[in-house]
Amino acid sequence: MADNPNNTPYIFPETQSTVLPDPSNFFSQNLVSNPLPTNSFFQNFVLKNGDQPEYIHPYLIKSSNSSLSLSYPSHQVSSAVIYQVFNPDLTISSKQGSNGKHLISSYSDLSVTLDIPSSNLSFLLVRGSPFLTVSVTQPTPLSITTIHAILSFSSNDSQTKFTFQFNNGQTWLLYASSPIKLSHTLSEITSDAFSGIIRIALLPDSKNEAVLDKFSSCYPVSGDAVFREPFVVEYKWEKKGSGDLLLLAHPLHLQLLSNGDSDVTVLDDFKYRSIDGDLVGVVGDSWILETDPVFVTWHSAKGVKEESHDEIVSALSNDVDGLNSSSITTTSSYFYGKSIARAARLALIAEELSYLDVIPKVRKFLKETIEPWLEGTFSGNGFLHDKKWGGIITQQGSTDTGADFGFGIYNDHHYHLGYFLYGIAVLTKLDSAWGRKYKPQAYSLVEDFMNLDTTSNSNYTRLRCFDLYVLHSWAGGLTEFTDGRNQESTSEAVSAYYSAALMGLAYGDSRLIALGSTLTALEILGTKTWWHVEEGGNLYEKEFTQENRIMGVLWSNKRDTGLWFAPAEWKECRLGIQLLPLAPISEVLFSNVDYVRELVEWTLPALDRDGVGEGWKGFVYALEGIYDNESALQKIRSLKGFDGGNSLTNLLWWIHSRGDENADEQEGFGH
Repeated sequence: MADNPNNTPYIFPETQSTVLPDPSNFFSQNLVSNPLPTNSFFQNFVLKNGDQPEYIHPYLIKSSNSSLSLSYPSHQVSSAVIYQVFNPDLTISSKQGSNGKHLISSYSDLSVTLDIPSSNLSFLLVRGSPFLTVSVTQPTPLSITTIHAILSFSSNDSQTKFTFQFNNGQTWLLYASSPIKLSHTLSEITSDAFSGIIRIALLPDSKNEAVLDKFSSCYPVSGDAVFREPFVVEYKWEKKGSGDLLLLAHPLHLQLLSNGDSDVTVLDDFKYRSIDGDLVGVVGDSWILETDPVFVTWHSAKGVKEESHDEIVSALSNDVDGLNSSSITTTSSYFYGKSIARAARLALIAEELSYLDVIPKVRKFLKETIEPWLEGTFSGNGFLHDKKWGGIITQQGSTDTGADFGFGIYNDHHYHLGYFLYGIAVLTKLDSAWGRKYKPQAYSLVEDFMNLDTTSNSNYTRLRCFDLYVLHSWAGGLTEFTDGRNQESTSEAVSAYYSAALMGLAYGDSRLIALGSTLTALEILGTKTWWHVEEGGNLYEKEFTQENRIMGVLWSNKRDTGLWFAPAEWKECRLGIQLLPLAPISEVLFSNVDYVRELVEWTLPALDRDGVGEGWKGFVYALEGIYDNESALQKIRSLKGFDGGNSLTNLLWWIHSRGDENADEQEGFGH
């Protein structure tokens, strides 16, 4: 949906990074010449030795030593962390042995195909499939080992279905596309030479066996997510075999399927456990996922109370007086971007209050701060193009994995670029001639993390950060982690897509408005589902839910209360990093007033510690203002400092635009 404004998209100056890994180690040759995913659900398979597990619902999958291991993970739970434990329940390889590494031969939004060419094995890893599907491409004797003891082993008469039970209580089913001869010892199952399709599934409950039998002969090869229209995503799978397709839906899928007009059947009693909540069986070739719309606006939904204008204008004059581009000392793309977005907020607040006298000074500041990054004249850093993976990196990040929070290895792209886009959107709104001049560079920043079509723009991978199966973004880039990708700040992710939609508004680009708004709506729903921990909620285990109201860092395979920059006890940081930057879209993200009250009351005692930053206090008070406006206002007036992306003006605007009917949910705001 994101328009390319010119036939030839703008590319920042090309550079050779000294710190990026080599993608040709694990991607097949036909893929390496294209932009490649950097924040994906299978990223571990292509980093370092490629041998760390990834969570491909409902299994943890690990590929190493020419074999593939499958784990139906158990959960380790405490009040501080939940994680899924990898145990190689089954390990599949060629009995002949081989020493070739795996290759990724294809991938899509909902699937990845992992080949072990030296063993004639091709694993069709489709997200949400209760079956692991293996294509054995040439007659090959197979070995399936387990760390458990095999207690029982049986087959049907035609030798196309086998059942094995382990001493850990698990029962596994194996289906073959043609008869296969299997034999076993205490912990290994071996076959004669076989070619064809093998499907293996854990049996979650004996009553589900007939369901697995019924759908065992239809298998998905790959799956794509299609943006059909605003706020509607359709999953389409390519399938082979006969019969109907069975896959698994997580709780947010089920919520969105119920809105859409999908021709699917939900099997409520067919469930697998998951760190993301129960996964439930869904039968159908395509799913229609429909969200409530989120209407992206420049200004607050209810407007600022007339009697409060003078107080905000006073702060606004003061904050604008303090704008001085030459006084910014940081060269960090993240902190510099925050300074830009902070100033852009001041312009929009001035506009909302019809206090236009200060806008020329803000416009001048925005030009002086944004232009050097778009023109490549910024001293000490800048945007460059990496052709190896296909994307924007920073000058500092091209030689240092830690610079710019890892932007040079594709961490946090939506966060950093989102702040720049907010400033660009506002400046384009104020000065359309400026917007036209810098439109190619502006769109390049958008496309870096929101490119939908790699054929029309082959400089960037498809939707770098947003994961179309879990329906939220990943911030973690090209770093191998045992627990897969991660994301800390959901609000900065929401802000990135919101800012892109605002840029669409500024340029009159309906496709960018639609894509930005749709991703904003989905990211908000993902946040409310998995990061916002409501009292009495049942998605996570009770021990965790009782002690926490909000997530710290969410990983593919782990839920952590700690932050990258602060311990779990610093609750004001946990709240703040899931709220900043404070903007009109924050109303939608925190539209559930009952939850906001729970969260603030859980956080407030942490403010009694020595050394709590004033900037973090400001975010706590902002949320308090949703349900106790007067108390929050008094606290905000007494603050002595503000977060680098925030200001007294912005906090006063927020408090004075809450409306009188605080508990009134925003109509059409996707609650």
